Amino acid sequence: MDEKQIAILSQSAIELLRELIRIPSFSKEEGDTADLIARFLARHPVRVHRIGNNVWADYPHFNPKLPTVLLNSHHDTVKPNSGYTMDPFDPQLRGDKLYGLGSNDAGGSLTALIHVFLFFAKEKKLPFNLVLLASAEEEISGQHGVAAALPGLPALFCGIVGEPTSLRMAVAEKGLMVVDARVRGEAGHAARDEGVNAIYLAMQAIQRIRLFEFPEVSEMLGRVRMNVTQIQAGTQHNVVPDECRFVIDIRSTDCYSNAEILEMLKKELEIELVPRSLRLNPSGIVHTHPLVKAGVAIGLKSVGSPTLSDQALMPFPTIKLGCGDSARSHTADEFIYVGQIEEGIKTYIRLIRQLKKYIHETVE
Repeated sequence: MDEKQIAILSQSAIELLRELIRIPSFSKEEGDTADLIARFLARHPVRVHRIGNNVWADYPHFNPKLPTVLLNSHHDTVKPNSGYTMDPFDPQLRGDKLYGLGSNDAGGSLTALIHVFLFFAKEKKLPFNLVLLASAEEEISGQHGVAAALPGLPALFCGIVGEPTSLRMAVAEKGLMVVDARVRGEAGHAARDEGVNAIYLAMQAIQRIRLFEFPEVSEMLGRVRMNVTQIQAGTQHNVVPDECRFVIDIRSTDCYSNAEILEMLKKELEIELVPRSLRLNPSGIVHTHPLVKAGVAIGLKSVGSPTLSDQALMPFPTIKLGCGDSARSHTADEFIYVGQIEEGIKTYIRLIRQLKKYIHETVE
């Protein structure tokens, strides 16, 4: 690998990241960063497309007879929290740290993938097509992000999702299901022995949730986790409440779909349970998949990821791999080490080069 060329790619990626940091790009408000990414890509010999605030580009030598590999990361961010001590939109470079909102999650991975895509776009004889997608609304799993973009893309064989994993290969990711629970009792006067207290009934259900364990345990993700995170009941101090509502946050594993978990809970609790969505399912990829084999061949460590990403919305095999540290995501004074961006570019290039061998074997 030409170290000089990698250094040039890395410097360009860092400069693009600094430009992105300067532009607020909260979920559903990413139009200006989408414009910037589209303009940047348009300066290169690739075909650029846009679906809402999702920007994608395809391999200039696209061959519909070959499988297509997706390179994806997002350009939206959360809003800066109150703990910031510096301007979140001022990309300050201090030593090897580049500070700024979205630098770690997931600007470093996004700009690295953009430059890796452009690096391979010059090759005419890849055994697969490459498609780059800079997506919107990832932080809220929104309807106008990846979910809106994928139908406009070619059929996809597999994908690399750029998220901060410290360049470890996440081969499984927990899903998310938020469930609104309601327990009904019977109203009565608090001074007399009447009514059925819905809070007490809810307490019994919450204790069963606290102690319940799903029998299947994921090799990479461990157990399904459930937490009651909100509760609401009562109208005034002297009325026995006839209704108690609470919220259950469920982090699913690749052992169960969200729909399966919901049915198990309905049988266990026998109370009203209404999921806000079933769409954010866990994901996993088999160890024999060419993408995983390529990652193992270049020495990547396989891990499970407890955090949700757009993998949940991708109905094809994916891994999550990126520069930066997930523990720094959404924190005050967010930063990324610029050396990690260069290392990310190297890793992505090595992975795609290795993937040539394994995809070629699979296609044959």
